[in-house]
Amino acid sequence: MLKRFILIVCGSFVGAFLALVVFFISAIMLSMALMKMGSSQKVADNSVLHLCLEGAMDERQGNEEVNVMGLVTGNNFEYMYLDETIKALKAAKEDDRIQGIFIECKGMEASAATLRQVRQAIIDFKKSGKFVYAYANEGYSQGDYYVATVADSILLNPIGSVDVHGLAAVTPYYKKLLDKVGVEMQVVRVGTYKSAVEPYMIDSISPANREQQELFLNNIWGTMASEMAAARGISVDAFNTLADSITIAMETPRLVKSHLVDRTCYQHEMESRLKQLCGLDPDDDLRLVSIPVMASYYEPAKSKDGSIAVVYASGEIDGGGGIDSEELVATLEDIMKDDDIKGVVLRVNSPGGSAFGSEQIWEALERVKKTGRPLAVSMGDLAASGGYYISCGADHIFADSVTITGSIGVFGVIPTGQELYQNKLGINVSVVKTNANSEMSAMGIYNKKFTPVQLAALQNYVNQTYDLFTKRCADGRHMPQDSIKKIAEGRVWDAKSAKKLNLIDDFGSLDDAIKWVAAKAKLQEGRYGVIEAPEVTMNWKTMLGSFATSKYRDKLAQEMGDFYKYFEQLKSILNRHHVLCLMEYTEIR
Repeated sequence: MLKRFILIVCGSFVGAFLALVVFFISAIMLSMALMKMGSSQKVADNSVLHLCLEGAMDERQGNEEVNVMGLVTGNNFEYMYLDETIKALKAAKEDDRIQGIFIECKGMEASAATLRQVRQAIIDFKKSGKFVYAYANEGYSQGDYYVATVADSILLNPIGSVDVHGLAAVTPYYKKLLDKVGVEMQVVRVGTYKSAVEPYMIDSISPANREQQELFLNNIWGTMASEMAAARGISVDAFNTLADSITIAMETPRLVKSHLVDRTCYQHEMESRLKQLCGLDPDDDLRLVSIPVMASYYEPAKSKDGSIAVVYASGEIDGGGGIDSEELVATLEDIMKDDDIKGVVLRVNSPGGSAFGSEQIWEALERVKKTGRPLAVSMGDLAASGGYYISCGADHIFADSVTITGSIGVFGVIPTGQELYQNKLGINVSVVKTNANSEMSAMGIYNKKFTPVQLAALQNYVNQTYDLFTKRCADGRHMPQDSIKKIAEGRVWDAKSAKKLNLIDDFGSLDDAIKWVAAKAKLQEGRYGVIEAPEVTMNWKTMLGSFATSKYRDKLAQEMGDFYKYFEQLKSILNRHHVLCLMEYTEIR
């Protein structure tokens, strides 16, 4: 009887679980079908492209973690995609049914280069003669405002705000915390400026790190401030004076008087103005077209003489959720087998990661070049450390003027909890070994402090990796290795400085890199296609796995607030087991 009861209960649980799985898969498939139907929505005459700046903007769909519940409920607006946004803007420029753009600012999270690429695409759209209006109901964040300054008119709710404050780099330092809990980070590195390990070694920023951060922050802000000031018809000095004046606390009349905004109005008044611009009657519905819908109308050139492959390399290398070096190498090998592909653009947006993985990608790209195909790199927000490693061998490197790059350096971090487990927790660890250093990789957090001999061996290994890294850079950039080492040392550079140092070749967009490769491959404009790789696919296992853990992460993030991202960074450092070419995590606001 008891056995029968247990079987019934277990069967009920299994049945309920399977039903839940089937429900979520069915709901996801239905949501995707609805999304596909939405993407084929017809665009009516006298429509407006609705560029809603809200949530995070990723490089390309597929890099973000899938929000299963968002797909099921239809509330999946945490991400925007740069590639999709650019395509939508290009399509809208040529579509006579689109009368203009409505930039609705709700606080988009994006780095400077991404913001600038959206901004430049809107500037290109304006060549069509169509209108561009920007509006914020609650207020403009600094990133939103940077994009909005290209609009014909910037409007704001009568009690809204504008936040323009300049740039600041915020880096947390964990040394005192680790000392308190009894964990020591044993660091081996090469590079005076390789500051990714600083938070575990010292209590505050080093002079070298402060020097490099001041340089790239001032150069990046110099570009942004000058472009915003020019767009608003005021001097750079006057604009910086406003940035120093805590604009978020200014009353709207002063914002108008200072030329930060053109005028104030309520949401319904903004909508009425858009209807007028489109020639619609006041009682008509405003015809807003979303970015995904407009992007579906983008028509790339057809391949007549061949194609250019754009290969995306976004995120940390072999760090989970970013660039998988094995998969990227496999993608490049498939490209080498395709005779229709005449050239390759590597789109890099990465802080680096595994030194081993970086080398494998570099070698695969060298094989691409040996096939005779021209290879260019297009850098996004970030192409630093390992991100520069995989870029350095390209025939030509393009970057945005506000891209962050360089950081040519190597490090390893090995935690030891000897003080924690012996003196704080009272745990005694016994070791039986066959050789002098058998326990080095066997104990994890229980590692005792390395001996001088062991540390010297690890430092030698890191030195060898650094020597190989700088050699790859020297060969790729056609410079003596000693010259590379002088500008390496783990130092982070903004793209303007990098160009002076010959670390990049030109300022330009992804389109500029594609055109360069096409010219080198002797392909005529309009006669070559562009394919994107790797192909974006929906991974059901990942989706269901992310659902199983998302509630826990969401709750933890809610409780920890701004500290959550630093907790995740510290956890990832503790879980790494390889030598890294990785830029430090620094939040720039």
